[in-house]
Amino acid sequence: MESTLIMPNRAARAARLGVRATLEQEAILRRAAAVAHQSLTDFILASACLAAEQTLLDQRLFVVAGSEYQNLLELLDRPAQDNAGLRDLFARTAPWAV
Repeated sequence: MESTLIMPNRAARAARLGVRATLEQEAILRRAAAVAHQSLTDFILASACLAAEQTLLDQRLFVVAGSEYQNLLELLDRPAQDNAGLRDLFARTAPWAV
């Protein structure tokens, strides 16, 4: 079930937003909206709200005890480990670039 923030009742919409896009941006948005069986407006609003929610959720405050703080720093400072799955994923062509 979608949140009412992402998919509100059409009658409740009072604010008007305006955006400018390149022809390529408009085309990809229209294609994606069609694939999602949504109007362009619904698709753009849902996508923008989802991105906004993720951005806000990424702004987290970590509170740890003094002894745990050092452990957290050590974990964050460790070198990245090889991940074959991620390497394979990033080597693929994006579906929208086909």
